[in-house]
Amino acid sequence: MKNRIILHIDMDYFFAQIEERENPRFKGKPVVVGADPKKGRGRGVVSTANYEARKYGIHSALPISLAFKACPEAIFLPVNMGLYKKVSEKVMNIVTRYSKIWEVVSVDEAYLDISFLSSYKKAENLAKKLKNEILKKEKLTSTIGIGPNKLIAKMATNKAKPNGFLIVKPDQIKKFLEPLDVQDLPGIGPKTAEKLRVISINKVKELKELSRLKLKNMFGVVGGKIYERARGSDEGEVSPEEIIKSIGKEHTFEEDTRDPKVIFGTFDKIIKGVHQELFDNKFSFKTITVICRYQGFETHTKSKTLEESTHNLEILKKESKRLLLKFLIEKPKLIRLIGVRVSHLS
Repeated sequence: MKNRIILHIDMDYFFAQIEERENPRFKGKPVVVGADPKKGRGRGVVSTANYEARKYGIHSALPISLAFKACPEAIFLPVNMGLYKKVSEKVMNIVTRYSKIWEVVSVDEAYLDISFLSSYKKAENLAKKLKNEILKKEKLTSTIGIGPNKLIAKMATNKAKPNGFLIVKPDQIKKFLEPLDVQDLPGIGPKTAEKLRVISINKVKELKELSRLKLKNMFGVVGGKIYERARGSDEGEVSPEEIIKSIGKEHTFEEDTRDPKVIFGTFDKIIKGVHQELFDNKFSFKTITVICRYQGFETHTKSKTLEESTHNLEILKKESKRLLLKFLIEKPKLIRLIGVRVSHLS
C-alpha cells in the first residue's frame, strides 16, 4: 500500500461547545447536554459535557441522575439536534474542501486522505489552516491527529484533546503506542480490558507479547483485529460512502416497570421506528437484537439471525417480541430500558 497521510478531525465537546457559543454566559461553567435530570430523578443519559463538567467525572452515556449527583450546580440543557446538525453541515463543508478524498464519520468527526501532500510538514500546515478556518468562521475549536492510517490518526486526536494537534509519523508508531493503556486502543472496551488485566496485560507493549492465536482464542475474530491494532496496522481506506452497520432505537421508562401493556406498547413504537429507518434507507436485515436493562442498570441482549435477509415488518415484530418475552419470563425484576437493533444490513 502506498505511503499514506491521513488526517482525523474531531470537534471538541461539540454539542456543549455550540451551547457555549450561543450563550456566552455559560463559558467557564460546567455544561451538560442530555436528558432532563429532574433534580436527580431523571431517567436518561448524558449526551456530552464540556471540560468543566468532566472535572466532576461527568461523561457521555453517564446516567443523568449520577451527573446531577456529581455536580448539581451544572447547567443541564436538552439536546437541540436541529441546531447541532446545521452547525455540523457548515463545519463539514469547510473540512471536505481540504481533500477530494474524505469521510464524514458523524456530526463532529471526519477523516481526510491528504497523501497528495507527500510531506508531514505540508500536512501540519494544512491542519493548522483547517483548525483556524473553523475557529474563525464557526467560533468552535477542534482537535486534529495525523498519521499513516486511520487508526493512528484517530488515536493521535484522542491524545491531543482538547483544541490540540498531534502528528505520529510511521517511524514514531512504536514509541507512541507502547506506553498507552490497552483501553486506549479502539475496539478494547472495559470488559475486554478486564480480561487482559487479569493476565497482567495493562499496556500496549505488554499486549504485543501475546500471539495472534492467543488473542483469537481469547476474543474470537476480534482478537485478530486487536493484534493488528496493537502494532498500529490499519488498511482501512478513507471513503466518502457512509457505511451503516446497524439501525437501532431504545426507550428509557420514566419509572421501572413490569406492566406488559406499557412495555409492549412502547416496544411496538420502537419497532415501527426501526422499520421506518430501514425503509427510508432501502435496507433489509438479517439479525435482530433486543436490549433489556433491568432496575440497577443490569443490561442484557438477546439476538436472532434469520436464514435470509428481509425488510418485512411482521417478521421484525414477531421475532423481536419473542426475544423480549424471554426477558420477561426469565427474570421477575423491574425493567428500566428496552430497545431493538437490526444488523447484517443489505
